[in-house]
Amino acid sequence: MKREGHKSLENVHGTIDTSGKKSPWKRLLAFLGPAYLVSVGYMDPGNWATDIAGGSQFGYALLWVLLMSNIMALLLQSLCTRLGVVRGLDLAQASRQSYPRFVNFILYVLAEIAIAATDLAEVIGMAIGLNLLFGLPMIWGVSITVLDSFLLLFLINKGMRKMEAFIIGLIAIIGGSFLIEMFFAKPDMSELITGFIPTLPNDTALYIAIGIIGATVMPHNLYLHSSLVQTRKIDSTKKGIKRALKLNFIDSAIALNLAFFVNAAILILAASVFFKNELYGVAEIQDAYALLEPLLGSNLAPIFFAVALIAAGQSSTLTGTLAGQIVMEGYLNLRIQPWVRRLLTRLVAIIPALFTIIYFGEGATGRLLVLSQVVLSLQLGFAIIPLIHFVSDKKLMKGFHIKLPMKIASWIITLIIVALNGKLVYEEVKNCIIDSDDPIYIWVFVIPIVIGSAILLFYITIRPLIMKRMAERKIPLPHISQSQIGEISTPKPYKYVAIAVDFSTADQKSISSALQLGGKDAIYKLIHVVETPGALLYGSNIDDHETINDEEFLNSYKLELEEQGYSIEVELGFGSPKKVIPKIVNDGDFDLLVLGSHGHKMFKDLMFGTTVDSVRHKVKIPVFIV
Repeated sequence: MKREGHKSLENVHGTIDTSGKKSPWKRLLAFLGPAYLVSVGYMDPGNWATDIAGGSQFGYALLWVLLMSNIMALLLQSLCTRLGVVRGLDLAQASRQSYPRFVNFILYVLAEIAIAATDLAEVIGMAIGLNLLFGLPMIWGVSITVLDSFLLLFLINKGMRKMEAFIIGLIAIIGGSFLIEMFFAKPDMSELITGFIPTLPNDTALYIAIGIIGATVMPHNLYLHSSLVQTRKIDSTKKGIKRALKLNFIDSAIALNLAFFVNAAILILAASVFFKNELYGVAEIQDAYALLEPLLGSNLAPIFFAVALIAAGQSSTLTGTLAGQIVMEGYLNLRIQPWVRRLLTRLVAIIPALFTIIYFGEGATGRLLVLSQVVLSLQLGFAIIPLIHFVSDKKLMKGFHIKLPMKIASWIITLIIVALNGKLVYEEVKNCIIDSDDPIYIWVFVIPIVIGSAILLFYITIRPLIMKRMAERKIPLPHISQSQIGEISTPKPYKYVAIAVDFSTADQKSISSALQLGGKDAIYKLIHVVETPGALLYGSNIDDHETINDEEFLNSYKLELEEQGYSIEVELGFGSPKKVIPKIVNDGDFDLLVLGSHGHKMFKDLMFGTTVDSVRHKVKIPVFIV
């Protein structure tokens, strides 16, 4: 299949060849790996906090939430693999192609918040594990977690297979530790089975249930998985893609069921040890560690618990780094050094952790862990909804789109998550207003954010549907065609005409108007400005996906118009159109500049100002505004 733009995780993209494997087992083994990197996010320290809180307060009653979350995760991760295998795009890249730049920037910020919340859980979990095993103060444990930033760099330079082997080794440590814990705990199997019957005892159970969902179905994993499957080099035929989808699903099913076992084991351990002994207030990992030995009668139980915690924190922190690189490159088309990216993500996570420890004490870290998972759950809708739209598109998925039953199941899952999150937000805001002495701050700062989030959620849901209807009605697409330009030859005195283009529907009118004014005797220069963050920083030295793509579009315009007998030149600028367009025009010997709307409308004009107004005051020649 055709690959669009730059490759996701380019340094390891397509490095594992699967097409030459003849044996079914060897073929399966070649595909096993990406889902294990994803699965560690389903068993990180954030999960521990929500699972312990749920088990100690409500016994086995929330086991069904874990099972439901695991089924949700399996379905959603299969959608991610479908997107990555069929279109050769990760979720961030697909969003960048489908939504306006301003919306993509907001989605990028939300994705970064989700990654920071994930990394916060790893920082705290790692620090707690070091504290429990070696007595290292939490504040020092949090500080030294910066050092693990360089482990990823070492592993990824060794190749994807070695990184996957390292992660699988850590998962084996986690799983083995909890298998031994189950032997010590001896849970009541008859009571355990009743935990799979859906029930929510009270609002606290709802809060923890949403935290469990957020800890299980994690937003950054959706970006990560759609990229990691592209490390496999596959046969791009229809048969090869179908086989890759099947084997990736098997990989996901095995890995995520292992993650479910770990999460269930933690909740069962908390239920059979703490809830059974009426210790309902155990929600902190430290308390669980301290109580395991006296309640289970073994000094090995807490040791295995702490070792598993460190392994979970370390494995999850590696995948969080990769996810951060994917969303930055995908949404912003901006690539920075991996060690810089890792340090930035880790520092963002360390600051709230240190603040909590210093001002609220080490005992508050458990509540911070649960809060981080609720934050993750609140981000889910902004990743899931675009994903469902992308894999439902018959044209872009080239026959590998999801069928109606899976589409319905996906939207039901999304509806459940968004509805639960909506109820949680409503309850929390209402309680804050009731409890606050001066609720004006909530109305001024919190309520607008909530309303804005709801509007954005509605927008990303409805926009693809509207665009699809427009395409079906054959409304002109943003990029013009030869038939739209038409045969226009009305000679005018203008001999050298500059035309600013932005690859939107405005180009049709701009180019047609310019051709009417100059006719076939004039020379036309098409000017387009690349506005990416990289272009703003590096100018003409940038060589990113958008620059290459824009250059191709300019040349396609040039070729199309030259075939109709017009003399065409093209020039690519870099940076802000308000500054670059006047500079190009003033440096040339143009008779006329033709400007369209240049893509800024409504609130974008308020934020960035109109390109038209700024340019027309800076050039020295007549400006024709279309």
